[in-house]
Amino acid sequence: MDYHMLLLNRIKEEYDKHDQNELAVATGIRLTAGQITSAAAVMVGVFAAFATSRILGLQQFGLGLAVAVFIDATVIRVILLPASMKLLGRWNWYLPGWLDWLPRVTPVDEAPQAIPAPGND
Repeated sequence: MDYHMLLLNRIKEEYDKHDQNELAVATGIRLTAGQITSAAAVMVGVFAAFATSRILGLQQFGLGLAVAVFIDATVIRVILLPASMKLLGRWNWYLPGWLDWLPRVTPVDEAPQAIPAPGND
């Protein structure tokens, strides 16, 4: 799901700040929990509404997606993702050599300097 990108981005930001994998995972999950839960609840509600249709294919589609999003937002995000990231440790952020062409993104601790408006001397 798209919100996993939000979660992993937040975890990576925290890891870059503290260089502690367990702290980064816990903080990332805590900081994104509200947004992800809200997005998942909306998606489950919309897909569940499809399940009330009179068309059998749409009912199956709606029920299947509602259950899948619910499982993804609960079991995957709450249990499997943190457990696997704890087990992998620093290997979470390993980049194979053949992907060295990708740009490295590093956090910037300083806010950009404001450029003074002309004529304000």
